Amino acid sequence: MSKEKSVNKGAKQLRDIPLSVLDLVPIVVGGTAADSFRNSLDLAQHVEKWGFHRYWLAEHHGMPGVASSATSVVISYIASGTSKIRVGSGGIMLPNHAPLVIAEQFGTLESMYPGRIDLGLGRAPGTDPLTARALRRDFQSSGDDFPELLAELRSYLNPSSSGSSSVRAIPGEGLNIPIWLLGSSGFSARLAGELGLPFAFASHFSPDYTLPALEIYRSSFRPSEVLDEPYVMVGVNVVAADTDEKAQWLATSQELQFLNLLRNQPTPLNPPVENMDEIWNDYEKVAVKWQLRSMITGSPETVKEKLQAFLDVTQADELIIHTQVFDHKARLRSYEILAEIVMGK
Repeated sequence: MSKEKSVNKGAKQLRDIPLSVLDLVPIVVGGTAADSFRNSLDLAQHVEKWGFHRYWLAEHHGMPGVASSATSVVISYIASGTSKIRVGSGGIMLPNHAPLVIAEQFGTLESMYPGRIDLGLGRAPGTDPLTARALRRDFQSSGDDFPELLAELRSYLNPSSSGSSSVRAIPGEGLNIPIWLLGSSGFSARLAGELGLPFAFASHFSPDYTLPALEIYRSSFRPSEVLDEPYVMVGVNVVAADTDEKAQWLATSQELQFLNLLRNQPTPLNPPVENMDEIWNDYEKVAVKWQLRSMITGSPETVKEKLQAFLDVTQADELIIHTQVFDHKARLRSYEILAEIVMGK
């Protein structure tokens, strides 16, 4: 099994680490899911050309602004339209599914696109309780059974590690499908460390716990057949544009998205606005700004400086970038700027 390799601690520059993409396949106001899929494929083809390492898609359900609910299907669509970029889940919410089904789905994907598929796993439902129940997830489950579900899934992919079983994942059995644990708290951080698996932290929506979770992961890490040393990927919201002012304007779409979630009124992704103070009240402004305080917005120079500062603090081995803007061309330009300032593309 191939292993992710950490770069030297304490000497990391942006040019030293891989950059990847996290895509929720946003549905915009006035658009359709079909439009969103085409835009995501176009983005994937561009970032592959620009040198990004992975393209991950996230499982969410019942959200008017997110089209990636059938995550495995979308992964196949993106992988079929690209040739070398790794494509995977950021992540599959394992408690929503029978582990055998996920082993078969990702075994199928790995068989179709060998050497390019990642299986990132989370333990949250990715939706509200009623939708989780409709997904046949235990209504009372808190995700505490995630370690058992993970062990079952891994046994289908590598049955020799757990003895013989009459239940087999075909395709899936014996295939090299890298498993990542995703988290926004310490639970998955500790589990990933104890199992010697790579860990991805959702700093883009859980900034408070970023450094504590990374410390838990690194301190609890045990070498495995997968990794010799810890490997951390950290999610970060980035909106880059040619000027600071334009980037801040584009970023209001994500501010509106969080505001609508705060109001329990999720909507498709709205176009940017000139003045958020006309829309939110003082409490809502503080709440949204706090939630998005780690978001990096600005011109190429501003983004490069802030992203390097974020790397200095986290010492991540890889950054996965989430860019949630209304206009598809502006989203492409944001990732192009990242490629220019980090990879010299």
